[in-house]
Amino acid sequence: MTIQEQMRKGTTTVIILNLLADAERPMYGYEIIQDLESQSQGYFRFKEGLIYPRLHGMERKGFLRSEWHGENGTRRRKFYAITDAGRRRLGEELEGWRMLSQHVNQLLGVETVP
Repeated sequence: MTIQEQMRKGTTTVIILNLLADAERPMYGYEIIQDLESQSQGYFRFKEGLIYPRLHGMERKGFLRSEWHGENGTRRRKFYAITDAGRRRLGEELEGWRMLSQHVNQLLGVETVP
């Protein structure tokens, strides 16, 4: 597994929460995948097998809420929105990311930690 694949898998939750917080509107799964790939300028590829289980897990934990849109007999989509618990988790994850990246950068000699 490449470093990009490892980082993508390890950061998927915080990346999805951040995308939904920034969007300030519900988004459906495939739209989330497209936006994430677009924002990474194609550096990361997000497959359904990675994203959908994460969405379902975050919904079970109360970080996301979902709602089906579309009429019966037509294509229906499940839209996801971040909850207050999800926003709190996003804050915790971002702080953890800041600390981790800061200390890894220190170990690599890229920056010093105050």
